[in-house]
Formats: sequence, C-alpha cells, structure tokens
Amino acid sequence: MRFLPLAAAAAFGFTLLTTGCSTVDKAQACIEANKVITETGAKITQLADDPKAMEKALEDGAAKLEDVAQTAGNTTLNEALQKLADSFKGLNVNNANEAVDATQKVANDTAQAVKTIAQECT
Repeated sequence: MRFLPLAAAAAFGFTLLTTGCSTVDKAQACIEANKVITETGAKITQLADDPKAMEKALEDGAAKLEDVAQTAGNTTLNEALQKLADSFKGLNVNNANEAVDATQKVANDTAQAVKTIAQECT
C-alpha cells in the first residue's frame, strides 16, 4: 500500500521526536512537529478520493508546520519544518492521479524531514 511509508515515518518520528529534546522550546517544537506531521499524514490518507479536501489539508498542515518552525528555537529544526511546509504548499491536487502523486511525495518528504528533525531532537 502506498500510504505505508507515511505511517512508518510518522511512527518513527514520534519515537525519536519525543525523546531527549534539550530545551523547553525545542522539546515543545519536537512534540508539536510530530503532532502536525502525524495529523496531516492521517488526513491526506483519508482524503485520497477528495482532491480538494486533500489540498486543503496540505495547506493547513503547512501553516501549522510554519507556526511550529517559528517557535523551535533551533535553526536546523526550523529549516526542516519550513522545508516540509514549503513542500506541502507546493503540491497541487486537482484530480485522483495528482492525489496519489501528492501522497507519495508527502511520504518521501516527510521521511526526510523526520530524519533531520529526529537528529535535532535527540
């Protein structure tokens, strides 16, 4: 199933993002980033048959990631969150084929971001 990489990335990210953050702001950003990534991944998976709703979920997820990035207190964490937000914002989902492509791109980009975020949060 194509959605498995996104679920795996979110689960992996949760484990790493919630262990060992060194400052309060950074720790909170790690927790919030994981929450946003997990929620957005779950929403777009559910919305694979509704391109407009998927695009809206991606826009909402991007906005939330940008909010978390602003409070991260860590340049690398901020950049990783902003890069993922930009990826979400850059996706156009106008039909079922684009929805499938967007889901795969989100899974790939999320996996990359989770790796970087995890390194900053351990």
